Amino acid sequence: MSKSRLEALSDGVLAIIITIMVLGLSARKEPTLEALLPLLPIFLSYTLSFIFIGIYWNNHHLFQAIKHVNGRVL
Repeated sequence: MSKSRLEALSDGVLAIIITIMVLGLSARKEPTLEALLPLLPIFLSYTLSFIFIGIYWNNHHLFQAIKHVNGRVL
């Protein structure tokens, strides 16, 4: 497998993960802060998940450092 193919595969996987996470969000009926307070732990977990996925996606430039893909890279 070439490194560009692995890079494209991981791009696709991360894009699908972000899309599925966004589809899980729902709008609230009441746009007040009091209605959103019970959802604060869920919101924080989504925020943290997006940050971690963004960090992984940002580190794609590290694929340029490998010469070929083998079992250790995978």
